[in-house]
Amino acid sequence: MAAIQLTERQKEIILIVKENGPITGENVAQHLNLSRAALRADLTILVMAGLIDAKPRVGYFYVGDNSRTIISEKVMEMKVKDCKSRPIVEREEASVYDTIVKMFISDVGTLFIVSQGGILQGVVSRKDLLKVTLGQGDLQSMPVNVIMTRMPNIITTTLDESIYEATKKIIEHQIDGLPVVRPCEAEGPNFGLPEVIGRFTKTNITRIFLELLEGD
Repeated sequence: MAAIQLTERQKEIILIVKENGPITGENVAQHLNLSRAALRADLTILVMAGLIDAKPRVGYFYVGDNSRTIISEKVMEMKVKDCKSRPIVEREEASVYDTIVKMFISDVGTLFIVSQGGILQGVVSRKDLLKVTLGQGDLQSMPVNVIMTRMPNIITTTLDESIYEATKKIIEHQIDGLPVVRPCEAEGPNFGLPEVIGRFTKTNITRIFLELLEGD
């Protein structure tokens, strides 16, 4: 496995766990003056990498740079296709108002904006929608494609990418999730363009982590 590029916060977490382990996630968060939820993805990727490990009702403990835990071995074998979720999409011609309604009904942090045929055109987050709402524009007439982040400035993943690499993308780019795409196989103008077929998010990462722990 290639050398892991850790963030400064991840390095702090390792030091805290090394000096205080076994330690609960809640206590790690208190050391950093953060919420437990804010650390979930960081803790998960460190366990995936085999740098720390965790046991139910015990907490996290330091493993070391040269060891691989059972959990990390399992994670390295898993692909995005094994745990992706159904994509939540909106058409690019939809209004900002309709997009806000869909986001909150679907209870997601990010919507993928697509054209006909499910081709990825953009991504819109809760932060994007909050900004435009505070701007007090005409949300019912403003199309969502005006405020979305457009291709090619979108980080994506594929069915065959490892969940470890996909998780690294989420952490490094500080985003909630990734659209899972594949080249469109339909003949016509969409051929070869990125077709949205799923999503991989922080929720997926947390679910994987919990299922592996419970499996132990």
